[in-house]
Amino acid sequence: MRAVKKGMRGVRNTLGIPHVFHFPHVLHVAALLIAVLSACTSGPPPPVQDSGAYERGVAADRAQKDAAFRAPDNEDSPILAADRARFEGLSYFRVDPKYRVPASLAEEQPVRPIVIELQTSTNARRRMRKVGALKFTLAGAPLTLSAFADVDVRTPTRLFVPFGDLTNVDATYRGGRYLDLDRTPTGFYDLDFNRAYHPYCVYNPTYECPVPPRENRLATAILAGERLPAAK
Repeated sequence: MRAVKKGMRGVRNTLGIPHVFHFPHVLHVAALLIAVLSACTSGPPPPVQDSGAYERGVAADRAQKDAAFRAPDNEDSPILAADRARFEGLSYFRVDPKYRVPASLAEEQPVRPIVIELQTSTNARRRMRKVGALKFTLAGAPLTLSAFADVDVRTPTRLFVPFGDLTNVDATYRGGRYLDLDRTPTGFYDLDFNRAYHPYCVYNPTYECPVPPRENRLATAILAGERLPAAK
């Protein structure tokens, strides 16, 4: 997702770094078939094959993101230049495979695109196009999250999924967190909350970031992904 930085022309990636540093996990063909079948039933989510390798991959991505945030020559880092030398890295919940679930996208098929305005961290409004609803099951409960794309992109290749949950009270940013998904031709997605991340507003108030709409406020705690630093 892209975020506007006040006082500057153009937009920046919400992560603030090139997408090469952001690695949505791609399922193997066999795992994807399991996900498709699971998405059509009320059964448990597909097992993560070789969870050790999966957890190491998530850890490596997190370390690479920390390095990008800390790099003194990275103009897109939201960490103020004066603070980067003592930046200790982002805080995360423990990687938990149960928060990685298959999802199916029910796309909107209107004559005209559905455009809504999302509130932002600066109380401005951001126009986004609603692509559809991601349907999934977590801990036995059926849930739905709306997926969005930039309003000016006719054929989006990525989906933006802002969401809130019960951890926003204390463990995560009150304005919610984000997921980015690469668009798939099948309509099935690997929804991995272990890769949920905070908007840049958490680290730098000069960024203007969308707030999840009410329909994307989950009545459960997502104990996965990025979190606020624990009190010392």
